[in-house]
Amino acid sequence: MGTVTLGVSIAVPEPYGSLLQERRAGFGDAAAHGIPTHVTLLPPTEVEAGLLPEVRAHLARVAAAGRAFPMRLSGTGTFRPLSPVVFVQVVEGGSACSWLQQRIRDTSGPLVRELQFPYHPHVTVAHGIAEEAMDRAFEELASFEAEWTVCSFALYEQGADAVWRKLHTYEFGGCGPAGKVPPQGSPVDEQAPTTHGPCS
Repeated sequence: MGTVTLGVSIAVPEPYGSLLQERRAGFGDAAAHGIPTHVTLLPPTEVEAGLLPEVRAHLARVAAAGRAFPMRLSGTGTFRPLSPVVFVQVVEGGSACSWLQQRIRDTSGPLVRELQFPYHPHVTVAHGIAEEAMDRAFEELASFEAEWTVCSFALYEQGADAVWRKLHTYEFGGCGPAGKVPPQGSPVDEQAPTTHGPCS
């Protein structure tokens, strides 16, 4: 059956998601329009295609154990010189993200993997572009602020065209219907809720 490249993330909702995606493209990051704005919970991971049902069941269990939490973004940071990345900082909600990513990669599930760097929740706004452009991203988004209530995360698959497309949204247990995750140019999961609820 071959393999698929999967990722799990929390989408940054509108209007912030598209705004940051457009800014990322404006800084010269060619990958911007193929990557919905997000906070990563599982970085790109190659798995056997036949494991997808098991992956979905595992993520549903993780989500059922989760609870809604506040997320706040504020200002910028960078991983340079270790890694050529400029990001918007997660200043609230980081511990909840850490809890989720640990359970997603738990040794009892199908998504076990080691991380290249220690987990640090963030929203990438520039990656692998000219130093001058990364400096501009760092400076121009220094006053960026956003906050919302996180009620779900989503499973994405990277296509042969390098575009990430959402496969399914997983709502946290005990949370009302989540608002639709912004597709930002990617197809919306047909199973995902399309009405706004208390956690949108």
